[in-house]
Amino acid sequence: MPTSFLSRLSLALVLFASAAQAENWPQPDWRSQPAPRSAAIDELETYAFAPRDDAERKGVRTDALLVIRDGQIVYERYAEPTTAQTPHLTWSMAKSLFATVLGVAYGQGRFKLDAPVAQYYPPMAEHPQIKIGHLLNWASGLAWQEDYEYAPLKSSVVAMLYTRGRDDMAAFTAAHAADAAPGTRFRYSSGDSNLLAAALRGMVDQQAYADYPWTALFEPLGISHAVWERDASGTFIASSSAYLSARDLARVGLLMQRGGRWGERQLLPTAWVDFVSTPFADYQPQGFAPGDAVPGGQWWLNAELPGSARPWPDAPADTIAALGHWGQGLYVMPSENLVVVRYADDRDGSFQHNELLKRVRAAFAAEVQP
Repeated sequence: MPTSFLSRLSLALVLFASAAQAENWPQPDWRSQPAPRSAAIDELETYAFAPRDDAERKGVRTDALLVIRDGQIVYERYAEPTTAQTPHLTWSMAKSLFATVLGVAYGQGRFKLDAPVAQYYPPMAEHPQIKIGHLLNWASGLAWQEDYEYAPLKSSVVAMLYTRGRDDMAAFTAAHAADAAPGTRFRYSSGDSNLLAAALRGMVDQQAYADYPWTALFEPLGISHAVWERDASGTFIASSSAYLSARDLARVGLLMQRGGRWGERQLLPTAWVDFVSTPFADYQPQGFAPGDAVPGGQWWLNAELPGSARPWPDAPADTIAALGHWGQGLYVMPSENLVVVRYADDRDGSFQHNELLKRVRAAFAAEVQP
């Protein structure tokens, strides 16, 4: 071979090896290299940590804000009583978290997306056309009202979590009638998410089920203090009842940012990451969607659909997020190697995802993209 070719090849191998060696992973803890103070960081904090009116529960009320760039902490701040060790309630971010658990099961060959839910959860025999993929897209077609404080008497989710459905949340959901063909309509449903949790029990044996989120996901990622509540039937409350520290939740974000890879292990199949990051094909921007984001596979996307702009115009188009009630957010920006965790207690609706992400990018993105 020509010497010049060998030289170029050698240089390429050296650069590849250097890049691989320089890749940061939190083992066992996160490397921290705080960004120097700047006007952009001051502006971010002015928004995220504005003076709190605790008596009136008004305004933006951030409990934790953590920014990971290139696999290491560049910013971290907490508001009492939350600390770096506090397992915070994730609310509906648990849906995306459980989808990630299912991604591991998918890679183990435990289910297929086009398999009927009833194959794994027999109470769904009344709805034989509903498939696992439909639940993941919140497209079961089951009649459901995802209302919270504003219409509690009509709320399916309030009844499921707190009154007549709380002992067996999946069975409560399965008893609902259908009002659309499966896969034809998006309707955000915490019930769909809890059906997925019940289906997982049929994908693994009962003994494995009790620890599966830990053995499948948390332990490989080095997460050791997660809490996940179960209902009286023993089913994980996948809709809303997981507790993780901000640093531990950021590990899940880093896994997604790097395409399902953790170190040298492909923990999630790339096909799974592609699936959850793809907009639901029949999505119509109407009805309830957190942050006006576009639904993927139990994750939320900053996708630009025909005839509409990106939900968060100041964030990259490839942003994928786990979102929860009262302002919880895990934001993953693969093109910028950024992961952002926000825990919060917003009650008045004033918080805007786009505003936070715009300020985060101004402060920490290596190169802000248009």
